Amino acid sequence: MTIQIFNSFTRQKEPFHPIEEGKVKMYVCGPTVYNYIHIGNSRPVIVYDTVRRYFQYAGYEVKFVSNFTDVDDKIIKAANELGEETTALTERFIAAYFEDITALGCQKADAHPRVTEHMDDIIEFIKVLIDKEYAYESQGDVYYRTRKFDGYGKLSHQSVDDLKIGARIETGEKKEDPLDFALWKAAKPGEVKWESPWGEGRPGWHIECSVMAREHLGDTIDIHAGGQDLTFPHHENEIAQSEAHNDKTFANYWMHNGYINIDNEKMSKSLGNFILVHDIRQQIDPQVLRFFMLSVHYRHPINFAQDLVEAAKNGLERIRTAYANVAHRLTATAGLAEGSEQWLGEIAQVKTNFEEAMNDDFNTANAVSALFELSSIANVYLKETNTDSKVLQAILDTFTIIGDVLGIQVKVEAGLLDEEIEALLEERIAARKNRDFARSDEIRDQLLSMDIVLEDTRQGTRWKRGQ
Repeated sequence: MTIQIFNSFTRQKEPFHPIEEGKVKMYVCGPTVYNYIHIGNSRPVIVYDTVRRYFQYAGYEVKFVSNFTDVDDKIIKAANELGEETTALTERFIAAYFEDITALGCQKADAHPRVTEHMDDIIEFIKVLIDKEYAYESQGDVYYRTRKFDGYGKLSHQSVDDLKIGARIETGEKKEDPLDFALWKAAKPGEVKWESPWGEGRPGWHIECSVMAREHLGDTIDIHAGGQDLTFPHHENEIAQSEAHNDKTFANYWMHNGYINIDNEKMSKSLGNFILVHDIRQQIDPQVLRFFMLSVHYRHPINFAQDLVEAAKNGLERIRTAYANVAHRLTATAGLAEGSEQWLGEIAQVKTNFEEAMNDDFNTANAVSALFELSSIANVYLKETNTDSKVLQAILDTFTIIGDVLGIQVKVEAGLLDEEIEALLEERIAARKNRDFARSDEIRDQLLSMDIVLEDTRQGTRWKRGQ
């Protein structure tokens, strides 16, 4: 199967041709670990986890690397405000990151390198850039000569002349040119620091990914990915550093996911709409959040709003209910039934539709539509008087295949579906009317053991899932 990728570098879809047959080398920019990740951070994690899963489904061996920035201005500031060591702060939020992404159904990368683990590599990388005259030392800082790199701006499709407008030298910077950017920063009093040929200091932000991508994946990688906000300057600077150092193309394909808005407004702390995954997953099933994210094509912006999340919740429930109903019917069905070949053909077509969607630049929106299509087929088939175990099993298998690639749990192992809860609630109401309080209490206890809390009000009995 041929996978088409929208390459941000060329701004068009291109067939994927790996550097090495049957293998994919993929680097995704990870978080700066000074706080819990917000839902904007969660989108690339979910998107590129799904991309990785589909490559594996398509038969590729994937080496997936995603870094942690564990030394940075924000980290130093947060550690100082909290009165703790930077290492203690970063360890805590790295652990929190893994908790969040696991809840979201994401797999760990094959490698999660940290800046602090690659300090010697970073220093050696910078030395080479200085030797090649792409970088220079200035009073303990080291800067990259942006204008020396031919083609700077080719990823973001900007010219150096356009970029110089508005560029300025900040107080304390000793640059040759306002466009030059820091590779190494001289230490300030009280900051974490490392020894280097240019004095004590720490790396600039951009250099880390160039170094870690090279150390873990080689001079040229297949895919470099991240959020749209990283295109410039971060990814642009990575290209300049890596290609000057390696004398080779840095990445053959660039992928960037779109922004997330909150109720049609840009997410920001100043607007009070900054949502942390750590908090939101206490209120929303993380699987619903993943399903919601994948319901929109990764390159398109997505609007996080209560009604849209609720629609995603209902949609996922519909899919899970269809799966559960088919699984239940299968336990009581054996043998063959007439017309089965036609049904098997329709099910096979759903799988084909799913693959076509994912081959077309990982169009998860259409892939999710395949799950709904399969649910509809399942619901119609279950109305048949005689059902075929072969058809039922094919439906379940296809649900599982698509669900596994999307990271969506279509089979609920524990707990109850909303419809099952409502049915038990109706039974409890009937028991109370019949003064069968033993059965009423039994149902309440059954639901409570599954974290379903009942509230008896004047308007009737309501239920909610426990927190």
